[in-house]
Amino acid sequence: MAGPLSGLRIIEFTGLGPGPFCGMMLADHGAEVICVDRLGAFPFPGGVVNRSKKSIALNMKSPAGVAIARDLCQSADGAIEGFRPGVMERIGLGPDVLLKDNPKLVFGRMTGWGQTGPLAQAAGHDINYIALSGALHTCGRRDGPPTPPVNYLGDFGGGGMMLAFGMVCALMAVKNGAAGQVVDCAMTDGSATLTALVWSMLGAGMWNDERGSNLIDTGSHFYDVYETKDGKWVSIGSIEPQFYALLCEKAGLNDQDFGNQDDRSQWPAQKEKLAAIFKIKTRDEWCRLMEGTDVCFAPVLSMEEAPSHPHNVARDTFITIDGVVQPAPAPRYSETISDKPSSAPAIGGDGAALLKELGRNDAAIDQLRTDGVIA
Repeated sequence: MAGPLSGLRIIEFTGLGPGPFCGMMLADHGAEVICVDRLGAFPFPGGVVNRSKKSIALNMKSPAGVAIARDLCQSADGAIEGFRPGVMERIGLGPDVLLKDNPKLVFGRMTGWGQTGPLAQAAGHDINYIALSGALHTCGRRDGPPTPPVNYLGDFGGGGMMLAFGMVCALMAVKNGAAGQVVDCAMTDGSATLTALVWSMLGAGMWNDERGSNLIDTGSHFYDVYETKDGKWVSIGSIEPQFYALLCEKAGLNDQDFGNQDDRSQWPAQKEKLAAIFKIKTRDEWCRLMEGTDVCFAPVLSMEEAPSHPHNVARDTFITIDGVVQPAPAPRYSETISDKPSSAPAIGGDGAALLKELGRNDAAIDQLRTDGVIA
């Protein structure tokens, strides 16, 4: 794969969610990512997070399977895993072993709670990690329950993307002469980092620690979503005074009801009146009136609608690989041209080729199959 990370080899010990997403991020930008899958594993539905990768399926309970995994890591720049603390050590693939084999290796560890701490060994999911970090508390409407934002904040934003960032940082350190090291990426830590702006506003006395009562958490009438006449939705983010003035002009808002933008005591009543106004027109009618202006407006598109919006089409924000529509790699570069992602590999489909790279001949590979070490 061509891309800014071309030439790097990453071994991904396949897990769920954030680990594969981290691997996808690295592969999207040119790294060779080799998934070490379990024998008999089923591919993740749709294959998006495994695009552009290679796969070898190993029996990790066999010494021969562990030996192959060690050989792969000796040939690599980095490795990532997403198991509970201690699992990799128990199977003989902990960082103490792999960094001794390859002192320049960057070993990325993806967990919910982190490698240390009272909860390190507890099970959990995205919703739990962002609950503990305080991020979930900020999501939702006033007087309503916290609303889980799918798995965007924990698994992917605070987890997989944060691990990809950490891997690139540590790989840059190795390039500059440092030793390999372990990257301890916890979704609780990462999702806490994503709340930096809210902590800044809270510290400045500009944020009320009550959900749905602030400038950008649906508390204000000028930063929210509104239902339209046809049962669809639009988004408004008219924070700055000049943008708010344009919203008032385009929506026909009178000064008596909407003249004071920053009086928080009026926000609930203003929100109710604005909701009634947006129901007068269809979503398309509001788009014709506001889209492309400085109102800070956009229609709320479904996943089926988003790929065909003219802006997304113009930027190739979505691509189709083997009939599967999916987001294109991001960000883009002015000089480096990256290859278009390829479809996800078959589980174990690259095993023979990778083993030959490691010096195994055909007879040895056949014996590994017979012994149930590889797929």
